[in-house]
Amino acid sequence: MRNIEELFAGRHFDREVIILCVRWYLRYKLSFRDLVEMISERGLQVAHTTILRWVRRYAPEFIKRWNRFGRPTGRSWRVDETYIKIRGEWTYLYRAVDKAGQTVDFRLSSRRDVAAAKAFFLKAIRHEGRPPHTITLDGYAASHRAVREMREDGLLSRRTKLRSSKYLNNLIEQDHRGIKFRIRPMLGFKNYKSAAITIAGIELLRRIHKNQFALNRLRLKGQAAPTIWNAVLAG
Repeated sequence: MRNIEELFAGRHFDREVIILCVRWYLRYKLSFRDLVEMISERGLQVAHTTILRWVRRYAPEFIKRWNRFGRPTGRSWRVDETYIKIRGEWTYLYRAVDKAGQTVDFRLSSRRDVAAAKAFFLKAIRHEGRPPHTITLDGYAASHRAVREMREDGLLSRRTKLRSSKYLNNLIEQDHRGIKFRIRPMLGFKNYKSAAITIAGIELLRRIHKNQFALNRLRLKGQAAPTIWNAVLAG
């Protein structure tokens, strides 16, 4: 992994400006043009397309570096899908949280079927490094079938508990709102790759907001966000 100086080498703007723009765009209900106006008040002229390129270039790198400090989530997962529009067509965003509301993982899919559900579960297990003890789903049959087949194939323990509970899954349905709140001002994505990168960045900022990262060894207590970000990216 390159050091922080190499990561931003050759950029016209200072890394503090790039990190700030990417962080604010992913966290707050802002458009690229909103950020252009805000940054201009600091005496900097940045094109909205430049900020777009920064998000696409640096969001995956930021995720990789923050994930080194990720805390494990619980092993009781609430799983659900929500809808995201890409090029005017609806796609499916599979998401899971644990019983405390901590984000487990997500996966964007063009389909909502058994294969898509399996792909999400496998991604989430790889990300967490361990499978869940309990999976709570809504009544959609394909997701239930995916879990049953994964137990039969040894991809999940046969003791993994599968249940369907609208009441328990209110937690994940409420959590979708944080993602939708941020995506709504974007007025739809133009392509699948851009959508996947941006949503991954939004999920990262949501996890940071939920305090899902252990930063004790960096000794950053009481430090402002720019200092924390610089330390994580360099650490």
